[in-house]
Amino acid sequence: MPSESRLSTRLRFGVAALLVAVGAAASLAVAPDLPEQMVTRWNAAGEATGTLSRTLGMWLVPGLAAGLIGLFALLPRIDPLGENIAGFRVHYDRFVVVVTAFLVALHLAVLAVNLGYAVDVTTLAVAGGAALLYYVGTLLPHVEPNWFVGIRTPWTLSDDAVWEKTHALGGRLFKLSAALAVAGLFAGEYAVYFLVGPALATAAITVAYSYVLYARGAGEGDDGDAAVTSAK
Repeated sequence: MPSESRLSTRLRFGVAALLVAVGAAASLAVAPDLPEQMVTRWNAAGEATGTLSRTLGMWLVPGLAAGLIGLFALLPRIDPLGENIAGFRVHYDRFVVVVTAFLVALHLAVLAVNLGYAVDVTTLAVAGGAALLYYVGTLLPHVEPNWFVGIRTPWTLSDDAVWEKTHALGGRLFKLSAALAVAGLFAGEYAVYFLVGPALATAAITVAYSYVLYARGAGEGDDGDAAVTSAK
């Protein structure tokens, strides 16, 4: 990776690290005012359904976000196709920032709720999830074959053309899923289903699509031509 690209990557990872630091600093700042048991889980209707101890509630998400940043930094180094990640590294790094921002925003919302502020964490999670899905849709068309990022099925990993076409479709479907999730914000307690349902459907469709593309290619390739020739 050229030195300028390395500098840009460090800058973007630095932004992600700064976001984690903001979340950690917020936990420290409000720690004395937090309850011993923090509400950390809600159902689709926005009703509290679970708690964690104050220590876990303060540090679980910042710790998870920090761990993910470390993992994302490591993956291009250990991927046998790591040079392909360099080809879409800007989009990869931005994805790290988007995921980190999503997690930290949720963490700040949880802190606010436990301080007594009226924050609808479920709605925030759906809105943030929609933004995340949209960026995934933006990312996928740029992703080149690798072992860790993208729609990795046996068929996409076996055929570059299948990889490209599957990711092009996935990009469009994830953006559509994001739009449906935004529409779901007006569906009250059913909002979360507008986020999860389309995302799962997109995952299933792209896997099936990659298989169909690969099967067609196998049927119309050299073996198919040879079969037609021998029949003649």
